[in-house]
Amino acid sequence: MTKKIKKEAKVISQKLLAEGIYDLWLETEIAENTHPGQFVGVYTVNKAALLPRPISVCEVNEDRTAIRLVYRVVGTGTAEFSLYQPGDYMMILGPLGNGFPLDKAAGKRVILMGGGIGVPPLLETAKKLNGAADVKAVMGYRNSEVFLSDDFKKYVDLYIASDDGSVGTKGNVIDAIKENKIDCDVIFACGPMPMLKGIKAYAKENGIKAYLSLEEKMACGVGACLGCICKTKETDNHSHVKNARICTDGPVFDADDLDM
Repeated sequence: MTKKIKKEAKVISQKLLAEGIYDLWLETEIAENTHPGQFVGVYTVNKAALLPRPISVCEVNEDRTAIRLVYRVVGTGTAEFSLYQPGDYMMILGPLGNGFPLDKAAGKRVILMGGGIGVPPLLETAKKLNGAADVKAVMGYRNSEVFLSDDFKKYVDLYIASDDGSVGTKGNVIDAIKENKIDCDVIFACGPMPMLKGIKAYAKENGIKAYLSLEEKMACGVGACLGCICKTKETDNHSHVKNARICTDGPVFDADDLDM
């Protein structure tokens, strides 16, 4: 397991990508050991908010000295993060959780499927799989709220689904796959639970192996509090029930192991 550290990270840049979506680059040694699909815990200055906010790592720079976080402002913590400027410092903990099992994709046809703020962690995945597998990306957005599309196009063929059909296929990521007749052997996905349930069902129906990154509110982020559990088919060695901790056992799970 990758050793996690808690350290100050220096803000390199920050900009607005779409309504409420921010793009933040941080200089940090955590980048050196971060793998696609992992996340970091970001601490607020407000001492009343004791727990870090979990944010997926979108990208790692070529020198592995910086990480990119693309996040949505949803509360006081992320609203605070959006005010940071270059030269400021933020306390972060990471890398946390597991990542996508890239070895399972080598030489195969792969679809990366993201929805909403589940899109960012798949960018580093696309980079790492570029040249190692036949990869396509299918991303779902709220109406015309499209972000990171140009970044994905550097590495993979990109297909888009939007709720109202203003961009790409009208509907969800499964609709886009069917409309564009995309076949695959492996799916790597991240997004809201209803989307992941649909992907699990689609994968099972079509004999496709799927790995799902679950989004969940987290408290400690290190597996101690059992605040972010999901139901599994097998008994967990930690809690001795059919649960798993998303922050440490995940966030990426084999879809076959989940009871969704």
